[in-house]
Amino acid sequence: MVVDRLSTTFAALSDPTRRAMVERLARGPASVHGLTEPFALSQQMISKHVATLVRARLVSKTKRGRESICTLRPEAIKRVNDWAISYRQFWEESLDKLDAVVKHMKETEDER
Repeated sequence: MVVDRLSTTFAALSDPTRRAMVERLARGPASVHGLTEPFALSQQMISKHVATLVRARLVSKTKRGRESICTLRPEAIKRVNDWAISYRQFWEESLDKLDAVVKHMKETEDER
């Protein structure tokens, strides 16, 4: 089964630990060991989460000596943003309609 990049990205972001890792990496690169510190998880489990983020192309991982350094790939986050922003017009129109209904209800109530 072929899975598109956006689906892979959403699957990777569906886990709260991975979202926290992405938030951390938004502040700058970090070693895999450094990503382990805030979590009560083993190095092996953190490595699995990092591998998922790498497969989703949200994170790149490079070797620096004995350490693996993770860096956020902003273009992957931009894909999510671009997808979500396409719904902005829908929500704005829906809220405008709701506002009109509420306004009409108030006017009707005031007339009574």
